[in-house]
Amino acid sequence: MVLGNNLLGKNGELVLAHDVTLTTDFIHRIKQLNYNGIYVEDAISRDLEIASIIDDRVKAKTVSCIKDVFICAEKTNTITKQKFTEMQNQIETIIDEILNNKSTMINMIDLKVFDDYTYFHSVNVAVLSIVLGVSMGLKKQALSDLGIGAILHDIGKIFISKQILCKNGMLTDDEFGAIKKHSQYGYDYIKKEFNMSHSARLGILDHHEKYEGGGYPNSSIGDEISLFGRIISIADVYDAMTSDRSYRKAIIPSEVIEYIMGNSETIFDPELVDIFIKKIAPYPTGTCVELSNGLTGIVIENYENYCMRPKIRIYKDKKKDIEMYDINLADKDFLNVTITKVVDLSLT
Repeated sequence: MVLGNNLLGKNGELVLAHDVTLTTDFIHRIKQLNYNGIYVEDAISRDLEIASIIDDRVKAKTVSCIKDVFICAEKTNTITKQKFTEMQNQIETIIDEILNNKSTMINMIDLKVFDDYTYFHSVNVAVLSIVLGVSMGLKKQALSDLGIGAILHDIGKIFISKQILCKNGMLTDDEFGAIKKHSQYGYDYIKKEFNMSHSARLGILDHHEKYEGGGYPNSSIGDEISLFGRIISIADVYDAMTSDRSYRKAIIPSEVIEYIMGNSETIFDPELVDIFIKKIAPYPTGTCVELSNGLTGIVIENYENYCMRPKIRIYKDKKKDIEMYDINLADKDFLNVTITKVVDLSLT
C-alpha cells in the first residue's frame, strides 16, 4: 500500500509523507499512534480527492491551544487572557478555512485520527458547529461566538471528579447526576471569569437540553433552548458517537446520522437536523461499502440532497474482483439498490 496523503502527529509534525510505501514497521507505528484510519492510493482510488475541512496543522495547533486552556483552568481555576486570546484566534482561523472550503459535503473521517479525546472532541465539536452555522448563513461575529461556545462546551468537566469522568463501567445514578452538572458549572465559570457573549455562554449551558424536553440542566423545550445550544447538541453527539472510547468502539458515520435523523424533534431541532445531514457525509469519500445486490465498491462522491445514496466505484461482484465501473445510487436505475454495510479494511 502507498500512503494517500501526509500523516501528521498530534502536534502537527510530519509522521509519514504522501507516496510512502507502507512497510510492516510503518503500519505497526501507525497503530501505536492510534489512528483510526489512513488513506491509501491504489487503482481503485486513482482519481479520488479527499478535501479536509481545515488544514491538519491548524487542527493540531487548535487542539494544543484548547489543551493549554483546560489544563490552565484546572490547575489555577482561571484562564489567562493570553490563552483565551490564542483560542479565539484559532477559532477565527477555522472560520476562515471553512468559509473558503468549496466542498459540498464534509468527510468527517478527516477529523478522527487521534485518541486524545477531550481536546480533539472539543475542536471537532467547534468545527461541526461552525459548519452548521455557515450553512445557516450566520454572520462572522455570530460564527466566532458559536465557535467559542462550542470549543468550551465541556469546560465544566474540570469541576467533576476524574474518577467519575474516566470510569469504564456503568455510572451509578449519583455519578451520572454529578456528570449532569458540568454544563451549569461551565456556564457559571465562564460567566464569572470572562467577558464572553451571552449567546456563547448559553451554548455551553444548553448543549444537553432535548428538543422535546427532559434534558439538563433546565429541561427546556424547543425554542426555549438557545440556538447555539441546539447546534452544539448535534455536533457533540455526532463526534462523541463516532469516536473510539474506553468502553466501546466508534460507531460508523452512517449509523450515527441515522440516529440523529431518528431523534429529530425529540432530542434534536428538526430544522438543524435537515441542514446537518446535507453537510456531513454518512459515507465519507473513500469508504468501502457492500450493496444489496452483492456488489462491493468505494464511495467516490456524495450529494447534499441524497445523503444516503452516493456515487460508488464498483470493484467486486460477490467477493470476486471485476473490471471497475461507477454507479450512482441516486439514479433511478439503482433506486432498488441499498448500502447494506461498511467494509472494514483494517491495517494488517
